[in-house]
Amino acid sequence: MTTANETVAPPGPPRPAAPKEKASMTPGTNVPALTARNLSIYFGSNHVLKAVSLDVPARAVTAIIGPSGCGKSTFLRALNRMHELVPTARMEGEIRLFGEDIYSQQVEPVVVRRRVGMVFQKSNPFPTMSIAENVTVGLRLNGMRNRATLTERLEESLVMAALWDEVKDRLDAPAISLSGGQQQRLCIARALAVRPEVLLMDEPASALDPLATAKIEDLILELKKDYTIVIVTHNMQQAARISDYTAFFYLGELIEYGSTSRIFTNPTKKQTEDYVTGRFG
Repeated sequence: MTTANETVAPPGPPRPAAPKEKASMTPGTNVPALTARNLSIYFGSNHVLKAVSLDVPARAVTAIIGPSGCGKSTFLRALNRMHELVPTARMEGEIRLFGEDIYSQQVEPVVVRRRVGMVFQKSNPFPTMSIAENVTVGLRLNGMRNRATLTERLEESLVMAALWDEVKDRLDAPAISLSGGQQQRLCIARALAVRPEVLLMDEPASALDPLATAKIEDLILELKKDYTIVIVTHNMQQAARISDYTAFFYLGELIEYGSTSRIFTNPTKKQTEDYVTGRFG
């Protein structure tokens, strides 16, 4: 108790609330965009990925980092079953896309790849096709023939890839007439044309100059408003700039996964700290 002559110290300022983690779900759903559980990948007797489990949040950028040969690209390809193109590949575990098992016997790989698009390290436009044909080729292969719809999707995709203003007056020009950075954005437009739910990127700017890289990074930040993006990168500064979440892989194992700010400023594993600070890798 206090006496009449005692004064009660005023309460101190309220402690700031801990920052909230970004929601990992799409609006109106209760599942992450992608879920991997005990995922192991083998190529023959080579055990490349070892019991990896993680949830990929929707409408966010998740960066996959780690030294060469740690399984980053294999994990990325497993997310749309592209690793199955290697005859000796074998998979154990489970991957779900918005709750649906993409390795179910009832699910065709081509359907998965339509829903989960891929952009590769080296731009790969079809050299015998025009700019316009490169963007719409996936739509045509899926049976779309309506010219008005194709024209609409062509412009829509090039706008989303921040390329429309640069090529709108030469859509019939060969795709290989574009610069390296433009070709990579053309490949992104081609992936977007079929309206995937997830976009996978395997070091999409590694072969580009700093200016072209900046354009790709700006594009990724814009696209995450509507798409879930998973990107493999060796560039720690790039991962810190553009990603919301980061997963660190080492020797086929997932060492640590969390918000990018925490992984780069307060990792829980020493291996992670050593890698992001440049002590190895």
